[in-house]
Amino acid sequence: MKILVCISNVPDTTTKIKFVDDLKKLDETGIQWIINPWDELALTRALELKDEPANGIEKVTVAHVGLVGSEPTIRKALAIGADDAIRINADAADGYFVAFQLAEVLNNDPYDIILCGIESSDFNCSTVGGMLAEFLGIPSVSAVSALNLENGEDVIIREIDGGNETVTVPMPFVAIVQKGITKEPRIPSMRGIMMARSKPINVIEPAAIEAMTEIIGYEMPKPRAACKFVDAENPAELIELLQNEAKLI
Repeated sequence: MKILVCISNVPDTTTKIKFVDDLKKLDETGIQWIINPWDELALTRALELKDEPANGIEKVTVAHVGLVGSEPTIRKALAIGADDAIRINADAADGYFVAFQLAEVLNNDPYDIILCGIESSDFNCSTVGGMLAEFLGIPSVSAVSALNLENGEDVIIREIDGGNETVTVPMPFVAIVQKGITKEPRIPSMRGIMMARSKPINVIEPAAIEAMTEIIGYEMPKPRAACKFVDAENPAELIELLQNEAKLI
């Protein structure tokens, strides 16, 4: 049994984002790039499943659509514990383009379980996992908060309104995971960092397909208003501000 984890290369969540070229392009100067947090949780859960010999997981592979500059992030995934990696050598134009490229690879080299984070922390589109499953013609399960293997079958828990739902689907399948899939992301050990240097990254040229969207421009959010302090002895002023200015009550 093999697991593939799809990972995105995103700016660190503490990075101050700037745009150039009349707000049409991200200024990458000084950005610290990381594994998308939801993908990192997915990778951790995949490795936890592999750690249990009874699950019969042969290997965990990470896959990424991106240019050579994303390889340090891929190496981090290898240091965390992935056995090997696939990099599709293309700029990730949009979710449709990414899903198609991943599907082309998986059609030639299928995996039993494919894990995707519920969204990327930069564009927050939440589209790749579902489109990937459609391209492959296999089941997908969204909002996955737990994934286990019992007697060779998957047991998936997903969040629904008012509770949880337990399902199982035939393999292969795509699981779109969210927070709760594991407690904490796995941190690379020194041994893992050293071993990652020799683990293979299979670079594949992209298939010919056009992106379905075009970025016209970006717009920074409006700055927050100045903080107002209200005297603790004057609750009437606080209520007035919440009612008439903040429109919260």
